[in-house]
Amino acid sequence: MSALSVPTAAPAVRGVLRPHRAALLLWLTALAAAAVYLVWLHSLADEAREGVSACAVPQQSGLPLCSAVEAITADATYRDGIALVTGALALVMFPVAGWAGAVIGRELENRTALLAWTQGVSPARWLAAKLTVPAVLLAAGTGAIAVLNSWARDDGDPNLVGDWYFPDVFIATGPAAVAYALAGLALGALAGLLTGRALAGAGMAFAACLVLYNVVDLFREDLWPTLTRVGAFEPPRSYYQVDWSANETVLRYHPRSHFWPLQYVETGLLLAIAAAATAAAFLLLRRRTA
Repeated sequence: MSALSVPTAAPAVRGVLRPHRAALLLWLTALAAAAVYLVWLHSLADEAREGVSACAVPQQSGLPLCSAVEAITADATYRDGIALVTGALALVMFPVAGWAGAVIGRELENRTALLAWTQGVSPARWLAAKLTVPAVLLAAGTGAIAVLNSWARDDGDPNLVGDWYFPDVFIATGPAAVAYALAGLALGALAGLLTGRALAGAGMAFAACLVLYNVVDLFREDLWPTLTRVGAFEPPRSYYQVDWSANETVLRYHPRSHFWPLQYVETGLLLAIAAAATAAAFLLLRRRTA
């Protein structure tokens, strides 16, 4: 990607932000709200965990120390709040891709891009600004919320926050969250350039991200070598089962310690896809304007 020179960097940034003030304000508001919400949820973690522990201890009668209603009251707010933020962060790629596809497609459709190119801004510099500014905002924002989300999950009790290998949990608690957002941005820009239309660009970008999301989810278990256990044994509490033979004597699985290797491989894969989509976008733009 072409670097912006120092004298023209500030005007280019302002040129990108000015027509998208509403989107920027919405993004910053969402980040602030999520950050405050996660800090508040973290303050409830101990209480929620105590509620789950108390309800797990049986009395002499065989009944738990608290009723089902009390158990729900104790941890529902924390559990549901964490699930809400985690799910939203795991799916941020889709609105990002739709927005990028619509923005690039609209500027080509309305010929505002052509106007910019006739006023001393080269097509490559125009696209570089369109990608660089939101990429920085997305990386900083999603990265910060992913860190806060991991912190708010406290000790990661799967009874409260879900097992580490659940797709939304896996994406939203590591660097993959940033990689998904950047992949969505790159695929959106490419879709906008391919279609030259706002609505078509948004639709194509959303479809491409849907395919990417499901393909990676399908093959995630193969991104790192599994462990294999033969014979009867007690598996760990939170493990990612890949295959268990019919006679239940051979188990292939990912233990919790495989979280970070899987994260790094998936993040690298997504960043490579984002880089490839970005390169394709610049190549397509060059051919369009040659």
